Amino acid sequence: MEAKKEAKAVLKYARISPRKVKIVLDLIRGKNAKEAMGILKNTRKAASEYLIKLLASAIANAETNHEMDVEKLYVSECFVCPGPTLKRMMPRARGSADRILKRTSHVTIKLAEKED
Repeated sequence: MEAKKEAKAVLKYARISPRKVKIVLDLIRGKNAKEAMGILKNTRKAASEYLIKLLASAIANAETNHEMDVEKLYVSECFVCPGPTLKRMMPRARGSADRILKRTSHVTIKLAEKED
């Protein structure tokens, strides 16, 4: 049995909450690579800016490193994991303080070729 060729791209330490990224990733999971790019370019979410670059990188990796056909590519797997959280303090009334959590994400997109 031949191993399935897969190309991937990883974005680490993106300064956006994983929850916000997951919403946009759900839109492109299982879609054709060109169709996924079109969806991302027309989605008005902060995460789509990061994902456009990441998908373009995955497509370039598939083409140059794995000699895969760009027309047959689809998003076989995409997921987000939480990265380290930056903890900041914000002054509040009567000398107290609130903690602000600035979350980061590690995003992975894997592309595979469709079987005919």
